[in-house]
Formats: sequence, structure tokens, C-alpha cells
Amino acid sequence: MTDESKTLLITLTGKDRPGVTSAIFATLAQAGVEVIDIEQILLRRRLVLGVLVTAPRDWKRLRKAIEDVAAELGMTAEVDRGTGDNKSRMEGRSHVTVIGLPLKASAMAAVAGRIADCGANIDRIERMARYPITAIDLHVSGVSPDRLRTMLAEEAARQGIDVAVQPANLLRRALRLIVMDVDSTLIQGEVIEMIAAHAGFEDEVARVTDAAMNGELDFEESLRSRVALLKGVDAAALNDVYDAIELAPGARTMVRTLKRLGYRFAIVSGGFSQITDRLADDLDIDFARANELEIVDGRLTGQILGDVVDRAGKARALREFAGLAGVPEAAVIAIGDGANDLDMLNAAGLGIAYNAKPLVREAADTAVNVPYLDAIIYLLGISREEVEAADAEAGIVTPAPPLL
Repeated sequence: MTDESKTLLITLTGKDRPGVTSAIFATLAQAGVEVIDIEQILLRRRLVLGVLVTAPRDWKRLRKAIEDVAAELGMTAEVDRGTGDNKSRMEGRSHVTVIGLPLKASAMAAVAGRIADCGANIDRIERMARYPITAIDLHVSGVSPDRLRTMLAEEAARQGIDVAVQPANLLRRALRLIVMDVDSTLIQGEVIEMIAAHAGFEDEVARVTDAAMNGELDFEESLRSRVALLKGVDAAALNDVYDAIELAPGARTMVRTLKRLGYRFAIVSGGFSQITDRLADDLDIDFARANELEIVDGRLTGQILGDVVDRAGKARALREFAGLAGVPEAAVIAIGDGANDLDMLNAAGLGIAYNAKPLVREAADTAVNVPYLDAIIYLLGISREEVEAADAEAGIVTPAPPLL
């Protein structure tokens, strides 16, 4: 093997300060080497810089020069001679996003252990967020995403964390339409139960809603029976219900952030257009589809106008909106929590069960169970620091993180 095929791995560690990287590369420049790979991380102002370069003939002289520069910077340097590039295995490449509230070392140990058990390798680790949740992105190679997803889903359930596995391909960067359920996803609670409170049937409606979302009842039949209980409610109550709605934490942040990147949004609901249309206007949602309550003489009749937006209807709406947005279904993210969202989740390129019923979590591509809707952006490779920087440029104040 010739000297040209040999490489040097230079690892520099120590307290970060201005000029560290430039000083190292100035030294490398004098040796005339080629840069093959670079990695740098910063943890609590401790710098770890790794540089892989071609090895010059007098590599020991370069090693001495690097060690001298490191000493001047108050840092330590290691120079290891070897052969070859730093290529990761191309087969079975995945992004594994680990989310915890909190994320304990024992949980990370369990995840890393399962990855090792299936013969895969963690090539890179990046932090996506440290508050109010901790989100870590692992670049994994050496095993199919489907097999990895199955193994890690079981471990995530045992550890009480979320683990999302996505193939590391261009599709992750091509996702451009978000289609969301509304009740218990975009907003907290169920609108129909809030309306039913005005008719005195809240508890009864809540029981039927829960059974329908668990897939125990036919959705259309259950919806019509629940809406029938609303007969006679003053239509003005819908204004009170809308005013009482609370968005899921992080909903505005998610929409605002992804809108900046050119994403389009749709909401598809088994609820009611009298509410969802106003939500769409408020949040700058591009498309909306829901059921329409019949109102006669200022009161609800207990009937629905037109076809019910049921499980199949939600999937049809997703396909329609994808066509209007000019994107393939594979470029759509769907987010939902109930059994009537399953067809929609399956139709999308990425289906996310958000604080969902067990039936839905098991069927979806991935699940997010923390109470922050903007955790979705971490699955797309967007860090909280990037979000906050963009908000700051727009004059949006972000609460300061807690001191650790």
C-alpha cells in the first residue's frame, strides 16, 4: 500500500476558544495534506474536533506540529495513522430520533444496545433539542429501517420514550405537506364534547367518542348518534366553544417554522367545519375538510349536511390536498390519534401517531407521545436552536431554557 492511501486522524480536545479550528488548519495547510472528513462538537464549552486527512510522507513531523499547536491553545491532540476513508455502510441507513421527557441514560443505553444487537452501527449523533424535551438524532447504518423500527418500538415502550425510525434518503427532505387531525391532535380535547356540554350530554358523548377513537364503534354511526344529541343547541354556542379551544402546545411553533421552509398544511377532521374553518384562518392552514353541522333558525338540528368525513374520507381528503399542493403522497406527513385516522396515516409517506390510542400507535410509521406538537419538527432534522434563531430574526421572543 502506498503512502498516498494512508490517512491521519487528528483529534483535538479542550476548552473552546476563538481561533482553534483556523490554527489547526493553518498547520495542516503547511503540510500540503488533503482534507477527507471533519467532525466537530461542542459540549459545555468543551470542544472535540476530529479531522481526517491524507498522510504526508513525513507524517511524524506533522504530528509534532499539531501537538505543539494544541499545547499553545491549552488543548490536547491525538494523531493516529491508518488507512482508508471514513465511509459509513450504505446499506440500511436510518435516522433514529430519540425523544424523552426526560431522556435518561438508561434509556439511551437500551436504545444503543438494541442497535448493536442487530449488527448496526451508530455513525453520528446530533442533539435536536434539550428542552422542554430532549431530542437526539442518531445516524444508523447496517440494518434495514423496518427491522430497526420493530426492535426499537418495543424498547421505546419499555423505556417510556419515543423512538422514530426513518430511512436516510432524499424523501425525508422532500416532505412538503402536513395533514393533521384536529381533535386531540392540533387542539386539546374534543369539540363535540364541548358542544355537548351546552346540551347536558357531555359525559354520554365522551363515552361514545372514546369508543369510536379506539375503533370499537363505526365512526359514522357513532358521529350521527352523538350529533343527534346536540339538537336544539343555540348556534351561538359554537362561538363560545371556539373561544375555549386550546391548541396543542407547540402547534403554532410547528406551523410557523415549517411554513418558513415552504411546507403547506391541511387539517382533516371528523369534527365540524364551523370550528375547523376558523382554525384554518387563524393558523394560516392551506386546506381544511370537516363535517358541516346543519343549523336552522339559529339552532342545531342534530343533523350533518352532506357526506360524513370518516376514516376513508380522511384518506381521500389527503390525496386530494396532495394533488392541489402538487406533491406525491410519499411527500406527505399525516398526524393523528384515533382509529378514524388510520387510512390517512397509511396513505402518507410518513404517518405519525400523536398521543394516540394503542391501536393507532401500533399501525403508524412512528409515534410521538410527548405533549408538544412541535416535536414533529425534530423528526425532520430541524433543531430547536434553528427554530429559535428564526423566531428571533422575526422578533418572536422564546422563553429562556432552564439552567442546568
